[in-house]
Amino acid sequence: MIIVMKTIQEIAKSISESGLKVTPQRVAVMQAFEKLNHPRAEEIYKEVYNSIPGLSPTTVYNILDVLVNKGIVKRVKTESGVMRYDAVSDHHHHMYCLSSDRVEDFFDPELDKILQEYFEKKRIDGFKIEDIKLQLMGKFE
Repeated sequence: MIIVMKTIQEIAKSISESGLKVTPQRVAVMQAFEKLNHPRAEEIYKEVYNSIPGLSPTTVYNILDVLVNKGIVKRVKTESGVMRYDAVSDHHHHMYCLSSDRVEDFFDPELDKILQEYFEKKRIDGFKIEDIKLQLMGKFE
């Protein structure tokens, strides 16, 4: 698992570079990803509530929608239908625990290369692959 801790300046820069205004609310939501693993919106709200007076759950949902639309954050839907969010920008796959709904990142550049080479050789008629993401489902021991 790759853990990259971002400074407030790095978070502000990524927000700004996406064309968004840097606000304390957006920065706080992004900072929550440094502490939470694939959080639900409610978990993000609980994490930032004390640091941003007057912040509402609706504001958190709206910020997440904007961050998703700008490609800063991705939605990750679990097998049980729970919507989680992921701010890891490096290419990775996900491991889903079928018993706990836990989601973990899985990084494997060697596997990525194998998959890319496979689909370059074995094309699918009428379909252009733009990205490959695996969902590994099982149970953590």
